[in-house]
Amino acid sequence: MNKLKTAIAFGADAVYCGIPEFSLRTRINQFDLKILRQGIEYAHKHGKKVFVTANIVAHNRHLRAFEKYFSALKKIKPDAIIVSDPGIFLLAKKIWPKAKLHLSTQANCTNWQAAKFWYDLGVSRIILGREVTLREIKEIHKKVSKVELEYFVHGAMCMSYSGRCLLSKYYTDRSANLGDCTQPCRWKYNVSNVGAEHYSAHLQEIQRPEELLKIEEDQHGSYIMNSKDLCLVEYLKELKNAGISAFKIEGRAKSFYYVGNTVKVYREIMDHGTRNIKQPFEELKKTQNRGFTTGFLFGQEKCEQNITSSHENCGWEFCGVVTTYESATNLQNATDKNQIVIKVHNKIRVGDQVEFIVPFGENFKYKIKKMFDDNMREIDSAHGGQGQVIFLPLKKKLPEYTLVRRKVGKA
Repeated sequence: MNKLKTAIAFGADAVYCGIPEFSLRTRINQFDLKILRQGIEYAHKHGKKVFVTANIVAHNRHLRAFEKYFSALKKIKPDAIIVSDPGIFLLAKKIWPKAKLHLSTQANCTNWQAAKFWYDLGVSRIILGREVTLREIKEIHKKVSKVELEYFVHGAMCMSYSGRCLLSKYYTDRSANLGDCTQPCRWKYNVSNVGAEHYSAHLQEIQRPEELLKIEEDQHGSYIMNSKDLCLVEYLKELKNAGISAFKIEGRAKSFYYVGNTVKVYREIMDHGTRNIKQPFEELKKTQNRGFTTGFLFGQEKCEQNITSSHENCGWEFCGVVTTYESATNLQNATDKNQIVIKVHNKIRVGDQVEFIVPFGENFKYKIKKMFDDNMREIDSAHGGQGQVIFLPLKKKLPEYTLVRRKVGKA
């Protein structure tokens, strides 16, 4: 819920989310129907939309539960339901005929005939597969001009076709297609020559040395399946001209910091453009990433892997969120309006050079000289994980959800 609020605070027009049983968001997900209702009400109050994901690869055992779920969604009124399975699509139409239905990227819509098929059935928006090129987007829009097209512009890329991966199920019995991916593609693998044939190479995950996968590869110790992250921040105009009406940021299991900082960069580009594309790139690099790629937008040969490490060093660490006096808990002396309240998420210390990322406007840097706990006792450091809040003697008024990051290396 707080990430939903963060996305809206930093300029998102809509948020997509879902409860664990029916979406591809099983882990780190506190949404249930009650919280989902609150999120929808909050978004509508701020003039924003909520699209609910119901896009697992469903089995027979899921069908009755989906019927109850759609009946409940009909009462709390999200702005659309995102589906991928034809049977689930028909269930949604039957139970809530007036619902807007969006086609998930999991449905792998990559051509205009498929787009026309789904539009004729009643889908109002298609979230295209990440494998679709810019040229193909233009043709799909030309052939099926009435359907809205949505496209991922930022976030993690799966090495499997539109996220339909079997590795997690194979290694850990947790299915990516039911929202429980353990991301084996990010693990480190060794390559060993096994068997009589000298050319027979096998992939060996270092924690599972007995489980070998035969491959055609001769690099050693490589993060061989680790795709770089998608970043299309400099191609939003081209995508809009091609027919894309919604830019989608992947945010599964990401931090408040990732959500707010990434949304802010894309919002500013959409609203104001930029003469210097280097600045938004540098800002996006300050969140955890695997290096950036344009994915399949300009053809398959442009898709890239990060084979040396699981992540890039971003040089900054998310350490807190500015909150209000009212929402901070257990405060005994929260009366000084020249103080700002920060809910701590990672270690923060006196002497740290921090930067405030405000929802709208210029970010600014600040060196911490003093800070106080909720009893207004001066302290040297604070740690996250226990709901701890601190006060900084900063006279500048900052809006709620302002993010705080700490420099931890070269930035």
